[in-house]
Amino acid sequence: MKIIIINGPNLNLLGKREPTIYGNETFENYFNTLKSQFKNIELSYYQSNIEGELIDKIQEVGFEHDGIIINAGGYTHTSIAIADAISSISTPVIEVHISNTFARESFRHKSFLSNVCKGIIIGFGLDSYKLAIQSFEK
Repeated sequence: MKIIIINGPNLNLLGKREPTIYGNETFENYFNTLKSQFKNIELSYYQSNIEGELIDKIQEVGFEHDGIIINAGGYTHTSIAIADAISSISTPVIEVHISNTFARESFRHKSFLSNVCKGIIIGFGLDSYKLAIQSFEK
């Protein structure tokens, strides 16, 4: 099984950015933990702060992976273009969020991606990614 995690803007700052919301662990460290927990899955990771680069990556991998896990960060609430990219591929996509977006500012309550994704996992910290991987194993 081949799964890619795609992270959007500001997620490169995990471990430094707002630790009360996002925790103290870097994503790179957590990703290494995921790789050791899921040795039977070929996991890869991509992060960009640029919307077009995220779209390019979705299109690049969208027909050759068994699953995509996406945390589009702030683009979740603004990007019809990322939603269109997800709609245009055959690979199933799980939307994840580290924090409970519904317990935060009202603009974070709307996702343009949710209706084109296989499922959504919200609010379990970094373990949201682990839960997403487990959902592809079923």
